[in-house]
Amino acid sequence: MAIDSKVVAQVAHLACLQVDDNETAALSERLNDILAMVDQLQQADVDGVAPLAHPLDVSQPLRDDHVTEPDVRERVMPIAPATEEGCFLVPRVIE
Repeated sequence: MAIDSKVVAQVAHLACLQVDDNETAALSERLNDILAMVDQLQQADVDGVAPLAHPLDVSQPLRDDHVTEPDVRERVMPIAPATEEGCFLVPRVIE
């Protein structure tokens, strides 16, 4: 499928882009070059090639899932400005 200046102008109109008439010819040429490159890539023989999940051979180390901060609820609950049923009350910030 070849892209001509008319297609570029139509797509620019749909995308609400302002493209000069002088630019449509250059854009159509560049888009056709990109499509040709995609066609070339699609002709590559990839049978037997495993798909990559990540381009680099790295692993994501996970930390242990355990509590590291001490529980200070009983110490700070009496000095909180407002509490109710074991919860801290805060001013409403969203109406």
